[in-house]
Amino acid sequence: MFNNFKKDIAKYKEYSNTNSLVLLLTQQGLWALFVYRISNSIYVSNMPNVLRRVLLIPCLIAQKSIEIITGISLPYASTIGERFYIGHFGGIIINANAVIGNNCNISQGVTIGISGIKDKRGVPIIGNNVYIGANAVVAGKINVGDGAVIGANSLVTKDVLSNTTVLGVPAIKINNHNSNGYI
Repeated sequence: MFNNFKKDIAKYKEYSNTNSLVLLLTQQGLWALFVYRISNSIYVSNMPNVLRRVLLIPCLIAQKSIEIITGISLPYASTIGERFYIGHFGGIIINANAVIGNNCNISQGVTIGISGIKDKRGVPIIGNNVYIGANAVVAGKINVGDGAVIGANSLVTKDVLSNTTVLGVPAIKINNHNSNGYI
């Protein structure tokens, strides 16, 4: 838990050139990540069910408080890899069943959610090194490949190949550029 959070802080430091204390006091994304990392570590632990449920009650309260203060919803049941970066706070909704890989960046207004019907209903699986631009919606039982870029204001409801950029509503592949310049 703390190891992943240290990696999150290290990534924030790369972008801001600021010390950890200032980042912890000023970055709402780190507040949300801190609550998520603690809550998720309890959720995935091997402790007895009764104890886990009791410990998750304050976690839920903390999570809801963070949602109200920052507009960032990171449910403890979601899977978020190390070095996660939230570029700007506000309007960020991640489904509890979402899976997000390592070293990913998301911007304000991003939704990663459920969509589809019957056997096509589900939640996205986001690969490693993915950049998701402001106000993008990624929804449904889809896979976003490693190194992908999802442009701002895009609606992604179909798989995104690795190392490609998609843009638009609905999102379509616009080129083979990867996320190297964004992450």
